[in-house]
Amino acid sequence: MAVITPTDKKVIRRTLVGVVVSDKMNKTRVVAITRLRKHPKYLRYYKVTKRFKVHDEMNATKKGEEVTIRETRPLSRDKRWEIIKD
Repeated sequence: MAVITPTDKKVIRRTLVGVVVSDKMNKTRVVAITRLRKHPKYLRYYKVTKRFKVHDEMNATKKGEEVTIRETRPLSRDKRWEIIKD
């Protein structure tokens, strides 16, 4: 039987695509993720938007840009995501 050490574990991080809606903070961006949900009774689709605070080390992104974000360790009280370069 193989022994699994902590270095053998593969970390699976979620990635999402969204739009930067605020770039007023230093090294932090607010990214809005919009998705469609189906109403359980009426079976119609409606938009649900969630906003995430995302770490941007170089302040490289600006408002209105489409970005890909990846889940990471907690960086502050609200930041658990980082912008990844494509």
